[in-house]
Amino acid sequence: MTVELVVRNCTVVTPADRTPDAGVAVEDGTIVAVGRSDRLPDADRVLDAEGMVLVPGIVDCHIHNREPGLEYKEDWESATRAAAAGGVTTVVGMPNTDPVIDRPEHLELKFERGETSAHVDFQSYAVVTSENLDLIPDIDEAGALGYKIFLGSTVGDVPPPSDGEILEAMERIRETGKRLGFHEENGEIIDHYTEQFKAEGRNDPIDHSHSRPVIAEREAVERMITFAEETGAKVHMFHVSSGSAAEAVARGKDRGVDVTAETTPHYLWFTEEVMREKGNPARIQPPIRDAEEQEKLWDVGIEQGAIDCIATDHAPHTPEEKKVDDPFGNTWDAISGFVGLETEVPVMLTFVDRGRFTLEEWVRRHSTRPAKVWGMYPQKGSLQVGTDADFTIVDPDLEWTLEDRTDLHSKNCVTPFEGESFRGKAVATVVRGEVVYEDGEVVGESGYGTRVDVD
Repeated sequence: MTVELVVRNCTVVTPADRTPDAGVAVEDGTIVAVGRSDRLPDADRVLDAEGMVLVPGIVDCHIHNREPGLEYKEDWESATRAAAAGGVTTVVGMPNTDPVIDRPEHLELKFERGETSAHVDFQSYAVVTSENLDLIPDIDEAGALGYKIFLGSTVGDVPPPSDGEILEAMERIRETGKRLGFHEENGEIIDHYTEQFKAEGRNDPIDHSHSRPVIAEREAVERMITFAEETGAKVHMFHVSSGSAAEAVARGKDRGVDVTAETTPHYLWFTEEVMREKGNPARIQPPIRDAEEQEKLWDVGIEQGAIDCIATDHAPHTPEEKKVDDPFGNTWDAISGFVGLETEVPVMLTFVDRGRFTLEEWVRRHSTRPAKVWGMYPQKGSLQVGTDADFTIVDPDLEWTLEDRTDLHSKNCVTPFEGESFRGKAVATVVRGEVVYEDGEVVGESGYGTRVDVD
């Protein structure tokens, strides 16, 4: 028997175990064998991955690819090119585009654009507002992965529904079987402090962080969990930034609420001191927290398990929008968000090297668990025979520094990770059996990526 592709001589890692001197065999885009290298079949193409680690393809369930409508920042092609270079095999796009993804025809447009240009596989959320509660079943039929509500002010100014409308939305979404996620910050608290700080002339980058205090996040998490407990809806907390919010998630889980949560590499890597060191390029919403909240996030979120997933909140903006030339200027003139698709794997591997994760724990949170949370498992997030041949090959010992952000593959590459040093990097990315990144180059074709089907 000869198959299309075999990867040999690496350590294969899943959430359950690791197997040295092993590999994967692929035929027709699916996995046909996983095991010891000497037991794998012959292949038309063999990748010798000696010294490398092979894991299920990384799933980033939180990116802003900006298409349709904001392609000057990013689009499906450039976002998924960055994903391929970063070892990410599946991405899920956010709905705050132009038009916003709030009805079936807008979702279909987003999917159509992806089918023509994506390098890796993809999906999308739909937004819920006061104006589209009656469209929730139709959006489900159109194939949305899940739903999102923006609580409070955020990029795109998508207004949140009222609390009553959120309860109604949860009841409707519960009937679809899908999950509802939140940008969880209390808008009234944020608006109060933002206006107060502006009036007082508090214009430094750190002031933006302090205008969005932990209580705004914690209150929103607790309120949405209470609503989910009442309605029986499945809910998700995007980009949890603080240990206090992770504690609220843990309490919800303890009460039996179906609540899941993610955090990001930047909340685990940086403290709010980065705002004083790097300024507006590190501005993001929710903001990066102080050392005490970060350590609590590690303790409750990671070690005790309140956090299910790792994702990036990849959010490209132009250098002008990020005020790169004036990083410590008036923060209210800058915009929030930065790229992350090509630094997420290096950050997580560096944490593995430091002993804060095992390889198995990293794979569970960065591949298998997000695929399960959003209904894509086992086609995504596993190395099971018969599933999509998506995997990421990493060099865990490669030491390197992101010296120049323009080496990244997004249209706009502003990131506070510029200048940071890592141990570990993706060296090859395989999507449904096709090598889309190797030897430092994106080699997959634009348009190869396809929408992930979900029930």
